[in-house]
Amino acid sequence: MSTPAYDAGRLALMLNELRLPTIAPLWPEFAQRSDKEGWQATRLLGALLEHELAERAKRRIERHRAESHLDPTKTLATFDFSMVPMVSKAHVMALATGDAWLEKGATALLFGPPGAGKSHLGSAIGHALIDAGYRVMFTRTSELVQKLQAARQSLQLPSALAKLDRFDLIILDDLSYA
Repeated sequence: MSTPAYDAGRLALMLNELRLPTIAPLWPEFAQRSDKEGWQATRLLGALLEHELAERAKRRIERHRAESHLDPTKTLATFDFSMVPMVSKAHVMALATGDAWLEKGATALLFGPPGAGKSHLGSAIGHALIDAGYRVMFTRTSELVQKLQAARQSLQLPSALAKLDRFDLIILDDLSYA
């Protein structure tokens, strides 16, 4: 019994229909290599699917980073812990994993004088949490209050709250100015 041959156009259409955009440009090279090196079908399929999953994870992180409104320059790598000696780097790194406190629904509050790095530290923790797979939103408290008031006036408050509920963490900046 022979295996049916598929032409490249038909395979491209099927991959598009199945929403596998990463495999589409990769499969010809992988198939050629598979034929040349005598791979089993499971190895070929596994290699293609690994690339698809890795690309999806990368796109998901990029999408979450874009929707977070975090400053891309304010990361843990750019935060100078020596400038703020009262901040424990170990404690910040523990917060950046998010697994213990976010799952419990706990709150973290960053207090200090203006220019102490609170916004930078909040953004940095947010970036680390996005890398760990969480959804984060960064906003000024006054902007969020204005959006929610506008939503209430237009009778869209439940919808606005549902959108906020999609996030694992909402970082409110400048809380004292609200």
